Amino acid sequence: MTNKKFIHSLILTFANSLIVLTVFSQSDVPAPAAKQSQSIYLTHATVHVGNGKILNNATIGFENGKIIFLEENPSFKTDETMGKVIDCTGKQIYPGIIAANTKVGLDEIEAVRATNDYAEVGNYNPDARAIIAYNTDSRVTPTVRSNGVLYAQSTPLYGTVSGTSAVVQLDAWNWEDALVKEDGIWLNWPNMRGWDNELWAPKVNKDYDKQVNALKDYFSDAKSYAEAGAHDKTNLRFEAMSGLFTKTKTLYINVDRVKEMQHAIAFAEEFGLRLVISGGEESWMIADELAKKNVAVILGKTHELPSGDDADIDQPFKTPAVLQKAGVLFCLSIPGGFWQERNLAFNAGSAVTYGLTKEEALAAITSNTAKILGVDTQIGSLEKGKEASLIVSTGDVLDMKTSNIEYAFISGRQIDLNNKQKELNVKFSKKYGVN
Repeated sequence: MTNKKFIHSLILTFANSLIVLTVFSQSDVPAPAAKQSQSIYLTHATVHVGNGKILNNATIGFENGKIIFLEENPSFKTDETMGKVIDCTGKQIYPGIIAANTKVGLDEIEAVRATNDYAEVGNYNPDARAIIAYNTDSRVTPTVRSNGVLYAQSTPLYGTVSGTSAVVQLDAWNWEDALVKEDGIWLNWPNMRGWDNELWAPKVNKDYDKQVNALKDYFSDAKSYAEAGAHDKTNLRFEAMSGLFTKTKTLYINVDRVKEMQHAIAFAEEFGLRLVISGGEESWMIADELAKKNVAVILGKTHELPSGDDADIDQPFKTPAVLQKAGVLFCLSIPGGFWQERNLAFNAGSAVTYGLTKEEALAAITSNTAKILGVDTQIGSLEKGKEASLIVSTGDVLDMKTSNIEYAFISGRQIDLNNKQKELNVKFSKKYGVN
C-alpha cells in the first residue's frame, strides 16, 4: 500500500512538472523594452495628471525616463528635431495604474501548486520577501499591463505575519530590475467572530484576546531587538521587522470589521507604527476616526457583495465616496488578485457612479496608491521630474466599453502591449473569419 501511494505521488509530481514545463516551455512574453534613447513628446492630448487636474490640448515630453515638459496649449510647435513626436489628438493620457495588495508575479496557474509562490509555512514569517519569488516571465503580467496597470505591490499571504511586500514595475528582465521598493510587513488581524461548520452559523472566537496578546508579545520582542542595536546572533525575523519601528517600513493589517479595526489602530499606536488598513470593508462606519488618526486604507474591490447581513447591498460601491468626503487617504485594490488586476480601472469607474468624481477615482488607483505605498516622489502622477510612466488611451480608461490602451511607457521606455490573449484572439479570428 505504501509503495502504491509513493508511486501515485510520484506520478502526480511528474504530471505537475509537465504542466509547469508546458507553461514555460515557449516564451511568448514580450521582451522588456530598452532604455529610452531619445526624447519623446506626446502632443495635443487631454492629460489627466492624477492629482485632480486635467490639461486640455496638452503636450508632455520626457527624456532619460523623466518628465521634462508638461504644458497646456504650449507656445511652441514640436518637430522631429526634438526627438520622437506622437500626435495624440483626441486621446487621453493618464499616469500608469498601480495595483496594491496583489499576487502579480507570485501566481501563475491557481490549480498548479508549483506555480504558486505567495505563502510560507508557519504563522510568523516577516522575513519572507515577496520580491525574491517575483516571476518576471509570467504570462499573466502582459495581460494586466495591456489594461494600463504598470506597477503592482506583490504581497505575501496567509499566516499571522505573512511577510514583506514589494512594489514592482511590470516590464523587467529579473526581480532586481523590477524592484521599486520593499515597502512593508503584512499582518492578518485575528477575527472576533468565526464560523461553525457543523452548525453552519457564526460563532464567537473565544481565543481572540489570547491571539491579540500573542501578537503584542511578538512585536514587543521585535521592538526590543531593534532598539538593542548590535547582536551576537542575528534573528532574521526580527531583523526584517526593524524598519517598522523607525517607520521606514509600513505595517499593513488585513482587517474588515469596525471593532477589529479599532483594536488594530490601538495596537499600531502602542508600538508607534505607520499603519495602513487593508480590506476595510466597514471603514465607512469610522471614516472620521480614520481621518483624524491619519490612517490610510487599501479598500477591497467595489465589484463585490457586502459580507454583513445588515449592510446595504451596494455598500462596496459607496464606501470610496464616504472615505473621500471624510478626508481619508485611500486607494482601491483587488486583494490577492493577479490576472484580475486588469479590471482595477473598471472597479474605480464603478465608484464614480456612487459619488466619486472621475479624477478622484483615477487618484484612487494612481496618486493615492503611490502615497500609501511610499513611492509618490517617483510615480503616481504626471509632474516634472517624476518617472515618465504613463498610458495613452483612445477612450476613458475607467470605462470598460471605451478604454483602449494604445501606448504605455515605464520610465520613458515604450512597452510592448502584446500578450498571449491578444495572440489567441488573432489566431482564432482567422479560423472563424472574424475581422
